[in-house]
Amino acid sequence: MIIRPLIESDYKEVAAIYKKGMDTGIATFETRVPSWDTWDRKFLSTCRFVIEDHNKIIGWCALSKVSERDVYRGVVEDTIYLDPEYHGKRIGRKLLNHLISESEKKGFWSLYAAIFPQNKPSIALHQNCGFRIIGTREKIAQRDGKWHDNVLMERRSSLF
Repeated sequence: MIIRPLIESDYKEVAAIYKKGMDTGIATFETRVPSWDTWDRKFLSTCRFVIEDHNKIIGWCALSKVSERDVYRGVVEDTIYLDPEYHGKRIGRKLLNHLISESEKKGFWSLYAAIFPQNKPSIALHQNCGFRIIGTREKIAQRDGKWHDNVLMERRSSLF
C-alpha cells in the first residue's frame, strides 16, 4: 500500500468512497457528493492524500479550515474516509497518522474532528491516533430531518 497526494483525476474514486460513507447516515451531514470544484474549495490544497492498494484507491483524507482568522491558521479539521471493504485492517490508522505527520510539517498545531456519536469506529480511530474527546455539540444539525449530535475531538501537536 502507498499513500500519495490526492489529485483531481482521483476524484471519481474519492467520490465513490465518500458516497459509501454518506450512505451510512453517520459519517457526514452531507447527503450528496459534491462536484470536484465544490470539494476542491472546501478542503485545503495541502495535506490531501489517498491510500492505494494495488493501484486502487481505498481511502482518502483532507483538511479544512476551522476559521478564516489568522490566529487559528494552525487549527484545522480532518476528514478521513475508507472504503468499507477495508475497515478493521488498521489502514485508517496508517492514513490518519500520515495526515498528522504531514500536517505538522506544514505548521498545523491542532487537528480537530467532529464525529457522529454512533460512528464508534471513527471515534476509536481518532483516539488511537492521539485525539481526545473535548465535548459534544448536541443537536448541532439535521440530516434527513433528524437532529444529530457531534462528538468533538482534538489532537494537539507536541511540536508546538
